[in-house]
Amino acid sequence: MAELTARKPCCSAHRSVTELKADIRKWIDEWNNKWIDEWNKKPRPLVWTKTADEILDTLAAYCRRINDSEQ
Repeated sequence: MAELTARKPCCSAHRSVTELKADIRKWIDEWNNKWIDEWNKKPRPLVWTKTADEILDTLAAYCRRINDSEQ
């Protein structure tokens, strides 16, 4: 969002919300394609830094926290 906020709105004029949304979607697609092209020049494998148990513990703690906030 920071990239979009910093660059896109100040450079464009939109006459409707639909036009703005289409322009934002186009910008995101272009940005993603650029990122993917850069990544593909020097791809690296994903390296897990936590065990499955650590990830599941973090997820369980998050679920407990959001369920407790409703009361």
